[in-house]
Amino acid sequence: MKPEIGTAAKTYGADVRDALPPVGLGTWPLVGPDATAAVLAGIEAGYRLIDTATIYDNEDAVGTALTTCGVARDELFVTTKLRGSDHVSGDIRGAVERSLERLGLDYLDLFLIHWPLPRLDRYVAAFEGILECRDAGLVRYAGVSNFLEHHLRRVVSETGEAPAVNQIQMDPTLARVPVRRADNELGVFTQSWSPLGRGETLRSPVVTAIADRLGITAAQVILAWHRAHDVVPIARSANPQRQAENLAAAHVRLEPADVAALDDLDRGESAARDVEREEHF
Repeated sequence: MKPEIGTAAKTYGADVRDALPPVGLGTWPLVGPDATAAVLAGIEAGYRLIDTATIYDNEDAVGTALTTCGVARDELFVTTKLRGSDHVSGDIRGAVERSLERLGLDYLDLFLIHWPLPRLDRYVAAFEGILECRDAGLVRYAGVSNFLEHHLRRVVSETGEAPAVNQIQMDPTLARVPVRRADNELGVFTQSWSPLGRGETLRSPVVTAIADRLGITAAQVILAWHRAHDVVPIARSANPQRQAENLAAAHVRLEPADVAALDDLDRGESAARDVEREEHF
């Protein structure tokens, strides 16, 4: 039986929605100078949402770009994520402080639990730790990544707060309808990782037909589909031209029939990564 969500539950999804740029720049698997160069190019192209994670081992390189790009800190929205080992140890504040040091920042805009790791049963405590960091001024928004409906409901039931964001694997072939429905019900804003899917998604005849008709790239079609569903995609590319093309997708508006045709590509939840079993430390 699903736990009831009381009226006292606090939600910040609408707040973070207003604060988030429409398309984010992902940084995995880039490291070292390549990561720094990609983030600098992205910021020059106009990206203001920069997404990394402790497990990517590139926070220091991303931080070099953030502190040398010439863009004011309050114009950037910086996200990083809790590593599995810190999730298990429970040293959430230490994890946040170490990320801040590597990134060269005084605060994070968004800090996410990277994976729920349900076998270890620590995700509620980890979220509580992020809330404490938020209340201490180290983090603006507390969120999660790769959470399913029952993970979200338990967090809300036991903490009285909904995560501001749930960042999930999503593309037209993995529309994640049940998770997005739960996010919307609970007041959680949805972001998507791997928003372009695999190569076959970009080559789908449905996608390419829309792209040809509108005179845009297949990637722009897919990213515009995310925006049509009020989802902020985190698109990763180190190529400045592709970075600019992906960012320009924020201005593409698809017809309802196009959105419906892309929706029909969905293969269902079983095609997504199995977050009940995956463990990343």
